[in-house]
Amino acid sequence: VVSIEAQSGGGGSTGSGFIIDSSGYILTNSHVIASAAMSGGDIRVRLNDGSSFDAKVIGRDSSYDLAVIKIIAPNLKALQFGDSDKVAVGDSVIAIGSPLGLSGTVTLGIISAKDRAVTAGEGDAESSFINALQTDAAINPGNSVGPLTNSQGRMIGINSAIATLGSSLGGPSGSIGLGFSIPINEAKRIINEILNTGKSTRPVLGVYFDSTYTGRGAKISGTTSGDAAETAGIGAGSVITQIDGKRITDHVSAIVRIRSHSPGDKITLTVTLPNGGSSTYNIVLGSAATN
Repeated sequence: VVSIEAQSGGGGSTGSGFIIDSSGYILTNSHVIASAAMSGGDIRVRLNDGSSFDAKVIGRDSSYDLAVIKIIAPNLKALQFGDSDKVAVGDSVIAIGSPLGLSGTVTLGIISAKDRAVTAGEGDAESSFINALQTDAAINPGNSVGPLTNSQGRMIGINSAIATLGSSLGGPSGSIGLGFSIPINEAKRIINEILNTGKSTRPVLGVYFDSTYTGRGAKISGTTSGDAAETAGIGAGSVITQIDGKRITDHVSAIVRIRSHSPGDKITLTVTLPNGGSSTYNIVLGSAATN
């Protein structure tokens, strides 16, 4: 696990990361390095022995809040991946990172919930939608993207966001026991695409959601020409109430559920039609490039 400092013309940011390959590839959150990446700023990685190295950006994906950077350093050890699909509520987990710049911090907790729909990032253009693992292990500013590991030390999640109660004493509030991690099984596809091509893709249904809709489900305000929803005959005014048999409460949960899949996956939508009827659609998700 490493500490990351990113500097840009507009200021700096700090976070955590971890080595995923002994050749120097490191995974972090997109929002940690976003400003530096867009402005050509400097990114420094500090190892646990105190040594630091310049890093270059291999690729990032703001829609999943993931990024891969690389350093050139000797004798690096990579963290081993676990299986996030096998995680159960109540399992013990450990969060590792550099909260508030305190490198090598370890906190203990449990998995509080799975499939929690949350958003992360800074600003609409950089917002990501996460089908998260929720934990009560203390996660504070600077923990992004420290690993969430199981009791065997294998990484099952990527710490990405926290819920807060607002600022305190002029600064951001700390952990209130509501931390959120990207499941590693969901992240593996993004990581591999970035390593192979420098870019990644996301699944596309081809709809616009009405974010002001207050009823149950996700209301479609429009579709994009030629994409999956239009091809299937789903029109504006329809409301998605279930995806793959799981209840959809709002547009955020719909986006998260879609993005938990890969391009080309087949999903089943249960939709309330504008005339009040209901219909089920089997749809193959399209693909779009991300930044």
